[in-house]
Amino acid sequence: MHLIKKLLIGGCLSFFILFSNAATALNTSEATKLISSLVKDINIIINSKKPATYMYLDFKNVLTKYGDTKIMSKKVLGVDWRRATIRQRGDFQKAFEHYLSRKYGKRFEEFLGGNILVTNSRKVNSVYEVTSVVQLEGQAPFEVRWLVANKGGVPKMFNLFIEGINVSSSEKTEIGAMLDKRRGNIDKLIDHLWEVN
Repeated sequence: MHLIKKLLIGGCLSFFILFSNAATALNTSEATKLISSLVKDINIIINSKKPATYMYLDFKNVLTKYGDTKIMSKKVLGVDWRRATIRQRGDFQKAFEHYLSRKYGKRFEEFLGGNILVTNSRKVNSVYEVTSVVQLEGQAPFEVRWLVANKGGVPKMFNLFIEGINVSSSEKTEIGAMLDKRRGNIDKLIDHLWEVN
């Protein structure tokens, strides 16, 4: 009886572990599906002909829906994230979302009348890279690559490369310079991010 009980408990635990891994595992198909949905939403926005202010709000919604903005914020703030208070981390994340949506919303305005197509997806170490091509009228197409991970149990985009430029690294440099200019004052940096662009 004791042996049967052990086998039942062991079997239940094995099933639970297997089910948990299956539920949280990310694959190429899911990464492609996420970015395809993201790209579809961006295509709708850039061809909506809405006023810029409304487009930026739409971009922000897309960013927070599909992007892991907490991971992005942590990477961009770097070592200063560790000394930031819980309040400052939350405030920085919100300000950074605003900053990104306006900055890259303006960039995506250049895509008006164009189209973004997802072309490929592959696993790179522990994350997935989804490749897309931006097609614009009268211009040569160029590549945008999206990095996707599943650290919180839900697939999210956490970085992208526009024409080979690493957005996370680029923003880390710029945000670092902004913080240095404010002598390391995180609250002043947060205020500034709400004002720029």
